[in-house]
Amino acid sequence: MLNLADTPLLATPEVESRELIAADLRLLIAQIETSMRRIAAAMDQEHGNDAESSADVFILDDVTPQYATASAALGACRAGLRHALQCLSESTDA
Repeated sequence: MLNLADTPLLATPEVESRELIAADLRLLIAQIETSMRRIAAAMDQEHGNDAESSADVFILDDVTPQYATASAALGACRAGLRHALQCLSESTDA
């Protein structure tokens, strides 16, 4: 995994600075997507292990809404980061 914590924050040319910012944004997007996959896997695992998987059994689950809410929040974050990345790349094209 890319570790930008060790990258010195010195005055850099504008293009290099934008490249570092874009790399940060891509890293954050990748981390969010990993978290979203983990949430989906946890939800699948919870529902896949149900011994009572018949149509006659209803399981009230108070964890699933929390996973769904977390996943939605991460999706919104990802969308915002993608927009920021797009804006950044548009400023380099100008």
